[in-house]
Formats: sequence, C-alpha cells, structure tokens
Amino acid sequence: MKLISWNVNGIRAVLGKGFYESFAALDADVFCLQETKCQAGQVTLDLPGYRQYWNAAEKKGYSGTAVFTRIEPKEVRYGIGVDEFDHEGRVISLDLGDFWFVTVYTPNSQDGLKRLDWRMAWEDAFLAYLKSLERDKPVVFCGDLNVAHREIDLKNPSSNHMNAGFTDQERGKFSALLDAGFVDTFRYFYPDMANIYSWWSYRFHARDNNAGWRIDYFVTSASLTPRLKSAAIHNEIFGSDHCPVELVIE
Repeated sequence: MKLISWNVNGIRAVLGKGFYESFAALDADVFCLQETKCQAGQVTLDLPGYRQYWNAAEKKGYSGTAVFTRIEPKEVRYGIGVDEFDHEGRVISLDLGDFWFVTVYTPNSQDGLKRLDWRMAWEDAFLAYLKSLERDKPVVFCGDLNVAHREIDLKNPSSNHMNAGFTDQERGKFSALLDAGFVDTFRYFYPDMANIYSWWSYRFHARDNNAGWRIDYFVTSASLTPRLKSAAIHNEIFGSDHCPVELVIE
C-alpha cells in the first residue's frame, strides 16, 4: 500500500502547476493534502477511483486538509474531539481496517513564537488523541508537522535555533511522541541521511540551493515497523513550497 502526503500550500494554486500529473505519477492508494486553503464547494477534483474527504477551516483561505483514498474506510472522523483545536480543519482520520490512518496539519508557532503556547497545548491534545486511537488498533499518521526534529533535518540549524519549527519546545514534543511508541519512518530507513528536505522558503532561492527543512512526515505505531517497506521524499516534484512524502506499508 502506497501512502502519499503533500502540503500543497493552496489546492487551487497547485492545480495550475501540474497537480494532476504529479498525482497520477505518484499513483498512491491513499493521498493526503494539507493547507488546502479552500472551503466546501470551492474546488471539485476529478479523481476517478478515489473517495474524497475534506476538512476545511472556518477561516476562509486558511489551513484545511483532505484525503483521497482507493480504500473504502470503515469510519471517518474530523478533528480530534477538542473544541479548542477543531475549527481549523487540521485533522482527518480514517479507519482502514487493520490500522487508523490520520492526516494532520500541525499549527505553526508563527513569527515571534506568538502561537507557541497554543501549539504546545495542541501537541499534548493530539498525542492523547493518537493514543486513544491506538487503544483500538495501530496508527499511521502523516502531514506537515511544522517541526524539524534533529539538526540533520534542516540546512542551517544554528541560525534557526529557537525559530518557529526548530524550538527546543517543539523538538521536545516530537521526541516525547516518539518515546510514546511511535516511529519516524524516514529515519527508520535512513537514520543518518542528510540534505534531504521537504520544505523550502520561497525566499533567497532556497530550493535552488537546497536550503530546506524536513518537516513533513509519516509516523507509525511501533508495532507496525515489521510492515514498513520503504519511505521517500519526492523533492523532484514541484508546485508547492513543500514536496510530497511517501510511505509504503505491507
């Protein structure tokens, strides 16, 4: 089963930048988007063979997630069941039979870390949600987690220390999540691979210079590691400031 996750930074924008061609080339069984930036009814995608599930933010042109799946889910849930965090369209969960599949767009702490405290509360609530799902069956989750976990996960760790996405607090929360029984699948296969990123600023020719960050992930319950087959970051695909990431699971 091939799983793909992509922060498209606006689905309407990426439709004019080869989205359908990339979608077909990746040929995923489940394909997730983050930062769709659209409301219900604003976009109609022609994706034969896929069921579509969308979760829009109440604020127009902001956040939002979507899942397109060839596999019919037994159940679909929107949000994490905590009102404080469920107005921005950040989570969709699908029961795919022998595991829960979740796509998430983690809040950005923003310039000046003005949303860091809210982000920290989100992290605790989201981990609690994942563990509640895990009581039923294992979990696979993916998305833009807005954190580079280790120094190897971004080009310039020293100059970015304590910037949004590379604060000690955010990295600590990701470490705590892994300690709670989850696996960063890219690092499972490539523990020391450097210079592989999934997001580049639009400024300073960052992508041309590969001055990026790895902030898009597939993470699974540790019990699923025997079923992990491969992980990839598709930095050859353009159209967004992020590129798609992939997991193949048996």
